Amino acid sequence: MEFSECSRICPHGLGFPNVAAQAGKPEADPFDLLFHLTFNAPVLTRRKRADRLKQQHVAFFKFFAPEAREILDDLLEKYASDGELQFTLPDVLKVRPISDHGNVNEIIGKFGGADQLRNAVNQLQSLLYAD
Repeated sequence: MEFSECSRICPHGLGFPNVAAQAGKPEADPFDLLFHLTFNAPVLTRRKRADRLKQQHVAFFKFFAPEAREILDDLLEKYASDGELQFTLPDVLKVRPISDHGNVNEIIGKFGGADQLRNAVNQLQSLLYAD
């Protein structure tokens, strides 16, 4: 179950945004906040997690053509600023700023096909939580 689903069905407004606010960590990544609350582990903000990915996984981004790299960067920025955890395809391709790169088919074409796009987005998500 995604955090957004929990906030819709959990009683008393118990969802990630409320838990994060109560913990005084509204910019925290949900994974980090859960570890913090459970094990008193340090909390990374979404921004720190995104910046760390960019710094430590330069080769990942360089693998892609410039237009595809921009789309991946926009996805990462959306996560860092808005907390969007769900990179659900094709829905996320219809949201600004990603949609500024073209319609769904045009964006898929910038990755060389739907499978390549799906693999790139899955790898981006995995790298967010690497290390």
